[in-house]
Amino acid sequence: MNRYTKAIVRKPGKNFANGISISNLGKPSFELALEQHAAYCEALGKSGVDVIVLEADEHYPDGCFVEDTAIVTKEVAIITRPSDPARLGEEESILQTISKFKKVERIIAPGNLEGGDIMRVENTFYIGITKRTNIEGANQLAQFLSKYGYTATHVPIKDILHLKTGIAYLSEGNFIAVDTVAGIAQGKNVIKIEAGEEYSANCLKVNDNLLIPKGFPNSKSQIVKLGYNIIEVEMSEFRKMDGGLTCLSLLF
Repeated sequence: MNRYTKAIVRKPGKNFANGISISNLGKPSFELALEQHAAYCEALGKSGVDVIVLEADEHYPDGCFVEDTAIVTKEVAIITRPSDPARLGEEESILQTISKFKKVERIIAPGNLEGGDIMRVENTFYIGITKRTNIEGANQLAQFLSKYGYTATHVPIKDILHLKTGIAYLSEGNFIAVDTVAGIAQGKNVIKIEAGEEYSANCLKVNDNLLIPKGFPNSKSQIVKLGYNIIEVEMSEFRKMDGGLTCLSLLF
């Protein structure tokens, strides 16, 4: 996998709890979210990346979930178009920041696309077709990627929010997934997640480290057996807002 040198993150805002959520896990604590976000940034730093921290934007309660705003490759950053009108505009400040480092393309209406629906496996991008990402957005992304030598595959998704809510590529042909999307791995080595630990599907490989959400011992034990150097990160407050480890950064 690519080695990353930079990560863009955004601090949660004071109105973080007003974001979009269907988790029914209760109201998150703003103070605890800040602590967990700082620990997340520390884990990124330990993984060898320079962390670019953007201040909270109180116009957008979901603004800390920067992954949804762009797809970044070595050659280009493709700015997305979130599906919910309340999130339209989050991508503008990300565009201003990432354009300092990358050539930029953009998804345009009627396309909708969110980064949580995009899973990269080497040079292939799996695009989840969900309530957040439509066919038009997926087709636009595939066309952009093809210009730079990448391939793309559409994956219809049901019962989970984003594609990466249910599956992660860990590197070296290894995946972790819930049953409903495990077939994407097509015979590769897949850690099957046990009932009650579904949230552990969202892991984040950053150079030599694998960030995993804290509190899921069965998934952790299976990952450890594969030899990964893991960093556990407490994600309770972001989980309440349907967010995971990948959601909180743009790596490049």
